[in-house]
Amino acid sequence: MAEDRLIDRHRRVMPNWLALYYADPIEIVHAAGRHVTDANGKTYLDFFAGILTNAIGYDIPEISDAVRKQLDTGVLHTSTLYLIRKQVELAERIAELSGIPDAKVFFTNSGTEANETALMLATQYRRSNQVLALRNSYHGRAFATVGITGNRGWSASSLSPVKVSYVHGGYRYRSPFADYSDADYIAACVADLRDVLETTTAGDVACLIAEPIQGVGGFATPPDGLFAAMREVLDEYGILFISDEVQTGWGRTGTHFWGIQAHDVVPDALTFAKGLGNGLAIGGVVARGELMDCLTANSLSTFGGNPVSTTGALATLNYLLDYDLQANAAQLGARLHAGLHALRERYAVIGDVRGKGLMAGVELVVPGGKDPAPDMASEVLEHARELGLLIGKGGLHGNVLRLAPPMTLTPDELETALGILAEAFARLPAAMH
Repeated sequence: MAEDRLIDRHRRVMPNWLALYYADPIEIVHAAGRHVTDANGKTYLDFFAGILTNAIGYDIPEISDAVRKQLDTGVLHTSTLYLIRKQVELAERIAELSGIPDAKVFFTNSGTEANETALMLATQYRRSNQVLALRNSYHGRAFATVGITGNRGWSASSLSPVKVSYVHGGYRYRSPFADYSDADYIAACVADLRDVLETTTAGDVACLIAEPIQGVGGFATPPDGLFAAMREVLDEYGILFISDEVQTGWGRTGTHFWGIQAHDVVPDALTFAKGLGNGLAIGGVVARGELMDCLTANSLSTFGGNPVSTTGALATLNYLLDYDLQANAAQLGARLHAGLHALRERYAVIGDVRGKGLMAGVELVVPGGKDPAPDMASEVLEHARELGLLIGKGGLHGNVLRLAPPMTLTPDELETALGILAEAFARLPAAMH
C-alpha cells in the first residue's frame, strides 16, 4: 500500500481552520540565504520569510554557530526561576534600543503572548478593562488578542475579557476618509477617536494598541504623524499607548528601527516577536519600569527567555546591527516599491501599493473600481510559486499580496523577484490588465 501523502495526513490530524497556501501545499525541507527548497527538490526565492520571521534569512553562520554553542552546553532550558545570562544581555540591548525611559523587558514565546502581556499590564495599571484598537487590526490568536482584532476574518470569537472600541486610522484605502489629504485624514481620525471616547467608553480607558503598519490587515499604512496626533488625545485622558511591533520592528521599514518612530512617538509599551528570533520562538514586551512592575501577583514564563532562544535572538540582533540591515531595507525597499508602482501602471487589477522598506502590500481589485479581487490574488500567488517565488497574501478581503523578504536581500534577488511578479501578473486574464 502506498504511503499516504503528507497533505492527507495533515488534514486528518490538524484542524480545518489551520490554513495552508497553494492548491498543492509545499513542504520546505532545506534553506540557505534567501532561498528555500521543497520536498520535490524545487527551489524558490522566499519573499515572505515565514511571515516576516526569518528576518536575516536561512543558515546564517553567526546565528547558527551561536545556537550550536549553547546546545553544546546541554542547557536548553532552566526557566525564569534562575538567572539566564543571554536573557539579561538581550533585555539590556532591547531596553536601550526601545527609547522608552526606565525600560524593562519581559520575554514570551510569540507576538500573541507579548500582546496578551501588554494588555494585562495596561488594564492592571489603569484598573480598567476598556481598550481601544484600530479597525482592520490583528494582534494574535489568544483570548484577549482575538477580542481586540478588528478584522472579521481573524475574529474567532465574540467573547473577550476586555471591552474594546474600534477607531479609524490604519486602513486608509477603504476608509471613508480615503480621498482626504494626509493632514485632513489625520484630523478626521483624531476627531473619530474623540467621538469614540465620548460615546462608547466610560472615559477611563486602559490603552490604545496599534500596529504602525497593519500586517495581517494587508500592510495597511497610515500617514506619518497619525499616532502623534492620537497620542495628544490619549494623554488628555491618561490613556496608555502600546505599539505592536511584531511585524514592523528591527529596521524592516527602512526609515526607522521601530515602525512607531515614523510618527515621532515614544510608546508606554512596545511588543515584539517574529524577526528577533530569525526562526526561533521568541517574543516580548518592553515597557516603562513603572508599568512593567505594576503586577502585584507572582508571574513567570516557563519557556519565555530560554537560553536557546535568547542566544539566537542576541546573535540575530547583533547581526542586523553590525551589517546595518535597516539601511539595506531602506535602499532595496525603495527599489521594491518603485518596481511595484511600475506594475500598477501596467495592470488595472492593482488598486493600491503601500508599506515601507522591505514590507510591501499590493491590493488587487476588479478593474474600474475598488471591489476586492481575492481570486486574482490567489492566482498571482500560485503563478509566482510556479515561477519560483514565494509571497504572502492577506488583507481584510484576502486580496492583498504581501511581500516581506529577509532583510539580507540582494539587488539581484530583488530584480529576480520583480521579474517573476511581472510574469505572474501577465498570466492573468486580459480583462485584468
